Amino acid sequence: MSAEDSSWRTPEMESFHTRFSAWTPFSNKSLNRQLFQERVALISHWFDLWTNKQRQEFLFAIFLRCTKSQLRFVQDWFSERMQVAKVDFSTVLPRFISLYIFSFLSPKDLCAAAQVSWPWKFLTEQDCLWMPKCVKFGWFLPYTPTDNEYGAWKRHYVACVSHLDWLTPREAAAIYGTLNEPKTEDEELLERQREKCLRKRIWEEIALRNKELFKVRPPWVSGTCRSSVLKPRRQPRLSQTVRERVGSHEALEKQLVLTSLEILPKRSNISGSHSYPLLSKKYWHGVHKNDDSSSYALRPHFILISSRIPAYEMVVESVKAGVVSVVYEHSVTLESLLYLIEKALDGRKAQSMGIFSDGDSREINLLQGYKIGVKNLLRPEVRDFWEKLGSYVATEEEGGHVDFFVPLGASVLSDWLGSQWGKAPSSIYFCEAKLQTWSSFADFLEETLKTVRKQLYPLFKELQKSISGRMIGQFMFDTMGMTNILNNQETAQALADRLMELSKEDSERSVVEDNSWDTKSRLSKNDLNFEALINLERILQKDSAEKRTRVVRELLQSERKYVQMLEIVRDVYFAPLKAALSSNRAILSAANIQILFSDILQILSLNRQFLDNLRDRLQEWGPAHCVGEIVTKFGSQLNTYTNFFNNYPVILKTIEKCREMIPAFRTFLKRHDKTIVTKMLSLPELLLYPSRRFEEYLNLLYAVRLHTPAEHVDRGDLTTAIDQIKKYKSYIDQMKQNINMKDHLSDIQRIIWGCPTLSEVNRYLIRVQDVAQLHCCDEEISFSLRLYEHIHDLSLFLFNDALLVSSRGTSHTPFERTSKTTYQFIASVALHRLLIENIPDSKYVKNAFILQGPKYKWICATEVEDEKFLWLSVLRNAIKSSMEK
Repeated sequence: MSAEDSSWRTPEMESFHTRFSAWTPFSNKSLNRQLFQERVALISHWFDLWTNKQRQEFLFAIFLRCTKSQLRFVQDWFSERMQVAKVDFSTVLPRFISLYIFSFLSPKDLCAAAQVSWPWKFLTEQDCLWMPKCVKFGWFLPYTPTDNEYGAWKRHYVACVSHLDWLTPREAAAIYGTLNEPKTEDEELLERQREKCLRKRIWEEIALRNKELFKVRPPWVSGTCRSSVLKPRRQPRLSQTVRERVGSHEALEKQLVLTSLEILPKRSNISGSHSYPLLSKKYWHGVHKNDDSSSYALRPHFILISSRIPAYEMVVESVKAGVVSVVYEHSVTLESLLYLIEKALDGRKAQSMGIFSDGDSREINLLQGYKIGVKNLLRPEVRDFWEKLGSYVATEEEGGHVDFFVPLGASVLSDWLGSQWGKAPSSIYFCEAKLQTWSSFADFLEETLKTVRKQLYPLFKELQKSISGRMIGQFMFDTMGMTNILNNQETAQALADRLMELSKEDSERSVVEDNSWDTKSRLSKNDLNFEALINLERILQKDSAEKRTRVVRELLQSERKYVQMLEIVRDVYFAPLKAALSSNRAILSAANIQILFSDILQILSLNRQFLDNLRDRLQEWGPAHCVGEIVTKFGSQLNTYTNFFNNYPVILKTIEKCREMIPAFRTFLKRHDKTIVTKMLSLPELLLYPSRRFEEYLNLLYAVRLHTPAEHVDRGDLTTAIDQIKKYKSYIDQMKQNINMKDHLSDIQRIIWGCPTLSEVNRYLIRVQDVAQLHCCDEEISFSLRLYEHIHDLSLFLFNDALLVSSRGTSHTPFERTSKTTYQFIASVALHRLLIENIPDSKYVKNAFILQGPKYKWICATEVEDEKFLWLSVLRNAIKSSMEK
């Protein structure tokens, strides 16, 4: 039967073959489409008869069975026919994105936005929006909000703003003073009128602008002000939400770091308390307007004495009783100097202040890196320093003044300009008899030095002769046998005579320098008459041409010796290695020979040409001839030296590597290093000559220009040549400094166990501070009642971009008194992510502060108060510098 059925089926019947059910044809598309439309019509008829609840259940069942592409199709269809015109972004976006958008608003705009709707009010009063705005001004909550407390930081901000007092620039200048030049009455009146007109114009513009904005204001703007931060250009795009969230976090973190620096106590008193960043006017009157006459008598005189001046101890002993004196180190900062002044005055004002420092009539060498003069007086940090310094001194109406003892001797012992105070300022601070003793003592030391030099000259001459003899004997004993020494007594005698001549020339040169110095010192005195000055000038003019010729010949001679040292490298090292390579007995490969000697051979070629030019010029030398143009031409070709110095570390490493890896090269160096031919020098020592040569160039060129008259043609070329050599020498010094800093970082990395790699570009060490790490038993109570426990000893390594924290321990060696300090790495924090918090002094803790990073927190304390202040000052400056980059 099956065979008959199979034979009975036709192709037409195959088209009715069904799939999944008897109602769906498998391959007949027309019938399939007809049946599908009929079923859709049937389901649509049933859908029309259902209730709303039944329809929703049906749609829910259908949507559960749909794939993602089908659901996306429904969504696109719905969005095309039912477009959303307006929607509240705070109800659509995630909460952290909405908070990030609101973080761009000012406090006034946040208060306006809180009036739009309840969702906006809830978001705009979050503590994460108001806390940075409070911290920015140093306003901190006196308590910790509970988890369920809402809007605490906003209420604190409103309370702080409502109690603020502010000063106009004119009121601030009247109270604190200014460094600007005083204006006349007419200029002051004209400026007031200009300010009044400008203010009136600004008000009119604001009123007109408010009228325009009132017509098209958004619902969340009050109409009295413009919400500039709510412009569409300030709103973030949704495609960059992740990146903006990270940026918001970094901006908030940066703001917290800067705020932590601002709230640190600038200058703390002995008890450790400090003033708040803002003071109301009710306190200014008591601080700045204490005009009672009894306060004048209590105001002391104050004198600052630099430790850089000679014999400053005697100056300190000369200070009168009742005058407050402070001796400061030349390497401190301006902020540290202000701290020392405030600590010494202890809240009082000084009737007058004197500054006894190094300098001249044009500038004051007050601190290292701060030569204060007319050029830099208006720099922000210098101006701020003088304004704060002036606030410690009584006003001009009260008889206050500041005195500068510059230059030292003249200012102390000579007449001062004006007679405002009726007596010299030096008599206010010092006992004049003791100052006269100090001045006489300085002159006595100078005369004593001259006498000692003359008395010891024969002894020094004999000592030079003895040392030269020992040097020659040791040199000949090391290089020659006893027979050769006996046969070369004439050579030994000639060497001894030459050394004696050299020592004699050096001594004569020193005597000439001393005489020139004595001459200059005598010229500065008033008892030198005009005839002696004329005779001295004639003698100097007569000898200038001869000295100039002598210096130029010395330049030629030193250049010849320098070229000979470079030729030693070529003849003793390069030529044999090159010959061995050509004879198939290679000691070094061609690549290594190229690395070691290619740059030094180019330097040899350049300096040989320079030597030939000098020799040709000296053959026809005269007083009118010039040497500056030759040196200038040489200075324009110094890129050859640049290649050598850039490859210099690679050359030294190649030498060391080849010495270790190639026995033939090690034998070659042992045979040629430190021989008579190489002047008892090794190959690395010979390669030092190019870096040392530029110091000799500068000294010789300075000497040539010193003896070249101002009207000479060669004067300008010499100045240009000196500038070229000086600039290139500074480049060499910078390379040396970078290498030294890199070695220093390597040394630190080696002594700290577990330390990560410290070598990075432009990184250098600023300061190392030893502190004690403390642990607080209960951090919920106030600072004044907290108890701390000393748990570890730490060493803080401050770099220009990071702070490295390590534990410090001490290990002792058996049977030895010496001890060894060991360091263990703990953590490193980038400076722009480091928060600093001061801990006020109490009876339980002194000189403490908190360092907080992203993951760690350290409570540290120094031994003395000065160390804490200096450390925080340096750390604050380093953080600001790193964040400005």
